Amino acid sequence: KSSFKSMFSRIPRPLSNFIATEEKPRPNIVLIMADDLGFSDVGCFGSEIETPNIDALGLSGIRFSQMYNCARCCPSRASLMTGLYPHQVGIGHMVHDSNINSKAYQGYLRSDRPTIAEVLKDFGGYKTLMVGKWHVGGEYPPNNPEHWKEHAGDDTHPTPFQRGFQEHYGTLGGAGSFYDPPSLVHNDKIIVKTPDDYYYTDNINDEACRMIREAAGGNDIDKDRNKCQPFFLYVAHLAPHWPLHAPSDVIAKYRGRYSDGWDKLREKRYASLREQGIIKDEWKCSLRDETSLPWEEATNKDWEDAKMATYAAQIDIMDRGIGRVIQALKECDIFEDTMIIFLSDNGGCADFLKEDGG
Repeated sequence: KSSFKSMFSRIPRPLSNFIATEEKPRPNIVLIMADDLGFSDVGCFGSEIETPNIDALGLSGIRFSQMYNCARCCPSRASLMTGLYPHQVGIGHMVHDSNINSKAYQGYLRSDRPTIAEVLKDFGGYKTLMVGKWHVGGEYPPNNPEHWKEHAGDDTHPTPFQRGFQEHYGTLGGAGSFYDPPSLVHNDKIIVKTPDDYYYTDNINDEACRMIREAAGGNDIDKDRNKCQPFFLYVAHLAPHWPLHAPSDVIAKYRGRYSDGWDKLREKRYASLREQGIIKDEWKCSLRDETSLPWEEATNKDWEDAKMATYAAQIDIMDRGIGRVIQALKECDIFEDTMIIFLSDNGGCADFLKEDGG
């Protein structure tokens, strides 16, 4: 049993409608994962960040008030992909071999543990698609393209394309530039160069829209959608994981909103969570992290405001793209036949970012 639960899911029709019959085909499934997104970082969970598309899904669906995960990027993803605890599938810690002679810590998905994509494709009759971050198949040093070329797809670096996904566009490693992401691939082809106007979050969502349209029969308006093969689409965002990268115009939209500091922001979000009924009135706000300073003692408040504005911009842009994904489902007339799940792999990142190309 996995300890993984989603932030919310939208099931637009009664559950009984999703029982497959000849008249009622199986639902499409769109699973959207954010990366290092805090519990209260979207509007329907108390945030001041503008996320109208995510909010619309949450408010019209089921919002979960408890979020269980495996605390780090790759263990959570390993659990999500397999339905098992990460130690059972080879990623008890991160995606490197811990050198303790244990399959639990080998750093990549075990070949004898099926993924959800393999099960849905081989036994459920689903078309399986993925866009975005993989991070359950060994290490990919962000500044070493030769390593990606040499190891991608070998026994210790399984790719989505090898583990049940019939198409994948995205990154194999854990993080990197949003403008020129390392370990970027399309299926088994490594993409080393990206256009000057490239932004990873937008491309993830745009590729998701393309896959939806193709799975739904493309531009053939006469195609019977009920006869199309159902699809499972895993949309694995890098946002809002470090590095803090976002277009300047979206950052400008949030500049100044965080000048009151993190202590005031925590109070506002806590009040919003209580007002929305996500947390109980008798639950007190947690104490400030002991390693954090009171806002009054912050030495460069303008810089702190700029960092948080950039973080907010990353989430804002992700939400806009999710809006395009929703629109693609509606244009293909399959929105009401699609289960959408939105979640995060864990809370805010605790890693220290080194200036080494990562």
